[in-house]
Amino acid sequence: MTLGLDGTPAIDSLPAAQRVLDRADELARHSSMEDGIERVYLSPEHARVNAIAASWMREAGMHSWQDSAGNQCGRRSDDPEGTPALVLGSHLDTVPGAGRYDGILGVLVAIEVAERLEHVDLPFALEVVAFADEEGTRFGATLLGSRAFAGGWKSEWNELEDANGTTLGEAALAFGLDPERIPRAARKPEDVVAYLEAHIEQGPSLERLDRALGVVTSIAAAERRLIRVVGESRHCATPWELRRDALQGASEMILAIDQIARDRNSPATIGHITVEPDAVNVIPGLAEFSLDLRDATAAGRDATWEAIRRRIREIALDRSLALDIETTHAAPEMVCAPALRESIAAGIRATGDETPLDLFSVAGHDAMAVGELTDVAMLFVRCAGGISHHKDESVRLDDVAASIDAMHAAVLDVALRYSAGDADAPGLVP
Repeated sequence: MTLGLDGTPAIDSLPAAQRVLDRADELARHSSMEDGIERVYLSPEHARVNAIAASWMREAGMHSWQDSAGNQCGRRSDDPEGTPALVLGSHLDTVPGAGRYDGILGVLVAIEVAERLEHVDLPFALEVVAFADEEGTRFGATLLGSRAFAGGWKSEWNELEDANGTTLGEAALAFGLDPERIPRAARKPEDVVAYLEAHIEQGPSLERLDRALGVVTSIAAAERRLIRVVGESRHCATPWELRRDALQGASEMILAIDQIARDRNSPATIGHITVEPDAVNVIPGLAEFSLDLRDATAAGRDATWEAIRRRIREIALDRSLALDIETTHAAPEMVCAPALRESIAAGIRATGDETPLDLFSVAGHDAMAVGELTDVAMLFVRCAGGISHHKDESVRLDDVAASIDAMHAAVLDVALRYSAGDADAPGLVP
C-alpha cells in the first residue's frame, strides 16, 4: 500500500503488479528462439504480441490500432478525437536471448496506468504505444518504431537487409504493411503533450542503494562504428618481420580503446569481431570489429572518439595495416524535460520515497527518438544485478507495484501542470 499525492491511502497495487509479471511471462512465450526470447521487427512474433497487447489495451478501456509502422497504439475510448495526448509507452521487440522486462515492462505498466485512469477527467487525452522496433536486431538500425512515430522515418531504410537478405520493404509487405505508407505513422507535435516511459534500469545503481525507482536525467549520446583492419593473408610460416596480421592489430586496438574509454568515463563496447580468411594456419588479412561508444554528451563522446581514432591509426601505421572506418549510427544526448522530471519525482514521492534518486541512462531508449517530437521523461525500475539483455533479467513484485503507482501519480502531476499552464514547462502549456 502506497500513499496518494494528498497523503491518503492509495490503491493496493500488488494485484496489478502480479498481472504485469504474468503478462510478461505470456509475451515471453512468443519467440523465434526455442531456448530463449527473440522477437524482431515485422516477424510473426511481432504480429502475435501486437494482437495480445491490443486485447489488453481494450480490456483497459482503450480502443487500439496498429499504425503504418507496426507500432501498437491505444487511446482512452472517451477521449475526444483531436485532443492532444499524453503518451506512455516503451517497446515489445527484443534482442536475441533477451529477458522478459526490457521494454516490455514499460508497455505493461502503461496499460495498467491507463486502466486506472479510464474514467478520470484529464485535461488531455491519454495514449499508450508499444513500439515495434527499438533494439534494431533484425535490420541493424535502432529505434525504427519510435523514429517513425516521431516523424523521422527515412525512405532508404526500406532497403535495409536482414541476415537472410530480406529487405525491410519486403518484410513490411509480408507483415501486411505498405512500406511507402510507413511515414504516415508520424505524429504532429501539436497532437502530443509529452511522453513518459518506464524502463528497467539496465544498471546496478538502484539495487546498490536499495531504491525501487529513479528519475532519469538524460540519455547518453551514442555512436556506432564498424572498423576494418586490412593486412595481408599469408601462410603461418611467414617470418615475424614480414607479417601484416590484421587480427593482432585489431586486438591491440581493442585494448587501447578499452583503456582510453575507461580513462574518459565513456562506455565503449566491442560486441562484434570477424576475421578472414578464418583458417587455423593462415595469418588473418582482414579483421573487422564494431565499436559502440557513449557519453553523457555528444561533445564528450566525440572527444573520446578523437583520442581513439588517433591511437588506432598509430597502431595501424606501426603494423603496416590499413584502416577503414564506417559510422553506422549516431545520436546526440537526450535531456529529459525538467518539468516532466519533476512530475516523475512527484510520482516517486507518492510511493513513500521522499528523496528520489536522479540517474543518467547509458542505455538508449525510445524516448530518445520521441524527444525529437515532444518533451520526454523516464522512470527507472530496479532490476536484479543490473542485468539486462539476458534471460536472467529480474524485477521485484513490490517494485513493479511502486512503478505503477509512481507513473499514475506522475500523470496526475503532469495534468496539474498542464491545466495551470506551468510557465516553467512550455511544452505543457495547452
